[in-house]
Amino acid sequence: MTEFRAWLLLLGVPLLLVAMLVWLAPPRHNPFAPIDLTDRIGLATHAKLQRARDQREVCFKALDDAGVLYTPLEDADEGEKCGLYNALTLDRTLTPYSATLSMTCAETAAVYTWERHVARPAAVEIFGSPIARIETYGSFSCRNIAGSSRLSQHAHANAVDISGFRLEDGRLIDVKTHWKQGGKEAKFLKRVHDGGCDIFSVTLGPAYNAAHKDHFHFDMGPGRVCR
Repeated sequence: MTEFRAWLLLLGVPLLLVAMLVWLAPPRHNPFAPIDLTDRIGLATHAKLQRARDQREVCFKALDDAGVLYTPLEDADEGEKCGLYNALTLDRTLTPYSATLSMTCAETAAVYTWERHVARPAAVEIFGSPIARIETYGSFSCRNIAGSSRLSQHAHANAVDISGFRLEDGRLIDVKTHWKQGGKEAKFLKRVHDGGCDIFSVTLGPAYNAAHKDHFHFDMGPGRVCR
């Protein structure tokens, strides 16, 4: 009995300390705290976005609370190869996009988080000019992963491709042109790419393969990749 109590104490104290640390941690570091897309990125940001992916009401409420404007889309019929589920057409966030985006709620929440806390602050810090428009190749597309027989996350409206950024001073920061060029442009592009790794499940760019030489791919699918 004494040995059992010793093991109980040995295991219980660390667990209690971990529980206390989680409970006392700021909401952005606490995976059990309600999701707030306006809060700064923390250790729990990705976990919260994953939770929103699985809880429709939680996800759409988070968008509403953040002031994101959207038009909900009807779910596709069950069994369709490509379909829209818990999806929307994005009407307005903080920054215009060059194309209409139809995405899942969770992907939209991740895009907004990245836009607000990574891309926009980086542009002001590095260039001294806000982003006027984000250039995109789009989101929903019924297709396979390039060179593969597996469906892309684009086929589930769970991914977006970003090709560049138009600043308010007129400059265009382009992934294909500036990724390897060096200087402020490359610094900015690497900042927004690396920042995506803290938010999205999968972040791919020119360093991944030739298919991504001209854009960043961000998705909220299964798995975890940052390349």
